[in-house]
Amino acid sequence: MQKIRVLALAVVLLAAGALGAQEWDDWDFYAVDLYTRGDQIFSITMGAVIPTVFVYRDDAYRPVTGPHNFTPPVGGTISLGYTYFMGAHFFLGGDLSFSFKYTIARNVFFSVPFGLYAGWQFLARQFEFPVSLMVGMAPQRYMDAGYFGFFMRARASAFYRFSPEWSFGLNTDWSWFPQRPTRDGQAYRAGNADGQVLGITISARYHF
Repeated sequence: MQKIRVLALAVVLLAAGALGAQEWDDWDFYAVDLYTRGDQIFSITMGAVIPTVFVYRDDAYRPVTGPHNFTPPVGGTISLGYTYFMGAHFFLGGDLSFSFKYTIARNVFFSVPFGLYAGWQFLARQFEFPVSLMVGMAPQRYMDAGYFGFFMRARASAFYRFSPEWSFGLNTDWSWFPQRPTRDGQAYRAGNADGQVLGITISARYHF
């Protein structure tokens, strides 16, 4: 009787090991062919934005670095994104954000960046590492002044694929906001500015 119990236990352990190996093998296969053309992602992202390097122009139109280098006030952002995969790694998408940033004087600068991006996603089992470059436009508002202009954002992310439907991760990005205002229909060079903003955010992605 004891031998039968030992034999039964051995069979159960071997079966469990085989199932575990099969699940691992299946995951290896799943990770390699995780995405195909037509796969889509809807994402929501939120976190902090930190003004870093701001470049202005002096009276001689020479670049002058702003004080954000030394005392960067932290703002916030929230965005919605859509991604469409063209293949196993290459993807296209769009993003709409809302963000606010504090100035040195503790006034608030608002912007609503939106645009299109392209990127490439690397896979390592349950982990996914997308990198992307986005270009678009950004309505901006500061006190009584408004501006509508170009912006660019480079982003690198790390996600954990929690399930076939959901993944969660961390993003870091660098955004460039050039301002080229006009006055009386002419370029106003003294008002030119270039702002760089660091973003550190978290995302939840729904895959379908």
